[in-house]
Amino acid sequence: MEETHLRQRRQTVKLGLIKIVGELFPEDQLKTAYSIQNGVFCRLAKSVLSIREVKLISFRLNEWVENNSPIEFLSKKDGYFHYKLGTTIVRAVYPANTYTSMVEPFRIIPFSTGFIVDFSIGSGEDEMPLIMPQKLSATYEKTQLWLRNIGIELIPDINAYITSGKSIELISIAEAMQEKEISDIADMILKSYHTVRIVLISGPSSSGKTTFAQRISTQLKVNGLRPIPLSLDNYFVNRDQTPRDSQGNYDFESLEALDLNLLQTHLTKLINGETVDTPIFDFVVGARSDETITMNLGPTDILVIEGIHALNPNLLPVIQRNVLFKIYISALFELNVDFMNRIPTTEVRLIRRMVRGVRFRGTPPEDTLEQWENVRKGEYENIFKYEEESDAMFNSSLLYEMNALKPFAEEALHKISDESPFFDTKERLLNLLTFFKPLDVSKVPFNSILREFIGGSIYFDDK
Repeated sequence: MEETHLRQRRQTVKLGLIKIVGELFPEDQLKTAYSIQNGVFCRLAKSVLSIREVKLISFRLNEWVENNSPIEFLSKKDGYFHYKLGTTIVRAVYPANTYTSMVEPFRIIPFSTGFIVDFSIGSGEDEMPLIMPQKLSATYEKTQLWLRNIGIELIPDINAYITSGKSIELISIAEAMQEKEISDIADMILKSYHTVRIVLISGPSSSGKTTFAQRISTQLKVNGLRPIPLSLDNYFVNRDQTPRDSQGNYDFESLEALDLNLLQTHLTKLINGETVDTPIFDFVVGARSDETITMNLGPTDILVIEGIHALNPNLLPVIQRNVLFKIYISALFELNVDFMNRIPTTEVRLIRRMVRGVRFRGTPPEDTLEQWENVRKGEYENIFKYEEESDAMFNSSLLYEMNALKPFAEEALHKISDESPFFDTKERLLNLLTFFKPLDVSKVPFNSILREFIGGSIYFDDK
């Protein structure tokens, strides 16, 4: 499928990077650190790269691609694909193509202590300037610092905790890290509560937005505030007014699928101390119900709104920015298999979504995989471009989550037949899961974000 082919083309670029960096900096090692929008941030394990050095890497890598250099596949062993590039031997978690002409179009951009390999470009005139992900990078770096403080860097470190009987300690550390971050964000809101009246939460699919909204609300209560949830879903226009996409299907993810005038009017009145009757949308009939919810805001009340468009400046342009506190949430998984082989955050979210779909939504794994391309398209159109608009970012990924998800994900993937068009994706994800030791989930706290996907959450009815 396209997702598998895309990863192969990008993996081919990765192999070239390892080769070129090894030749230019033989005393150092390339480290693929974390995802950055539609690309990846890379740096050296020991040294800081200058702009001149990044440009040299870019020149040599493009030269290698243009020469259509052959890549020899050697073998697959222990979950790794082994390749030979000239005299360089590389092992990779994902398969690559065997000629450099079969790469995904890319550009290399100097950033921070290294560079971004950006795959968001088209061809020629379609190239758009990359929005420098300063806040996203800072969020990653903060997590990296936490990991260094507790002596965890790679997946084998997590597996060592489990095999040594320290699973409960591992879970406790991971959950404590998240609770501290949620508390810190609630404290940031408290410091501005005289002006902030609305908390807006957005993030890509399977980030754990619903659980996070509940947990940040709890922390706001601890701080003496009274959070009041407001669902954007209740502001959908009636079905006959819903915009359609290029295929003629209802586009529920479009900003215009919301009654923006009514939403903006209601929020303006609430901020000004007035009482409003907010709508209730009936999804069965596809229209607004005759029933409403009467709402007003007291001195310590604060609205909490979660939704795909929550960070979009066009959602509430009539409301002053200092009244809004915007939070971006995503599962920014940061543990690599080794220095050079990264686990993409999209894979973690896909596995989360697939496990939840099978366990609680009656969604076959193939349906999840089929929907994933459109889900990803919607994320780029409606979420990722606004992530730097946020006042705070929250990493919802947990150190142990892939170990905990492993048995559920493997069970789901084995439901996909060998004749399925998603067989390649099945094999890719099963191979990825081989790097994780399974973890007993019975000790996972019932308010954990992970419970949103494996069940047993205090915030959801799993039945």
